[in-house]
Amino acid sequence: MITVYGIPNCNTVKKAIDWLQANNINFQFHDYKKKGITLEQLSHWEKQVGFEQLLNKKGTTWRNVPEAIKATIIDAGSTIAFLSNQTSAIKRPLIEREGKVVALGFDAALYETQKDQF
Repeated sequence: MITVYGIPNCNTVKKAIDWLQANNINFQFHDYKKKGITLEQLSHWEKQVGFEQLLNKKGTTWRNVPEAIKATIIDAGSTIAFLSNQTSAIKRPLIEREGKVVALGFDAALYETQKDQF
């Protein structure tokens, strides 16, 4: 079974969940806001996708970060530390299966081609 990580009020997460349900793919949902996320988990993901991909620089959370703080987020370590405190800045949804990131973000065409990994 896959795990979908995100926040429930995110439109991109909602689209991904709708797609998964429409394709009869079972999943469990991990809400960052309620359950949080560990530094170990963030580090594990970062090693798979890179810190640049893990950090959502297009979202409201990142846009509201002061420039002085943004300037300090320059590598994997600083990104992981930031994301552990600002889970809303993690790119969403992140879909994991058996410890492997199988999707980051939502793209219906990509999901369709990767359906067997879900």
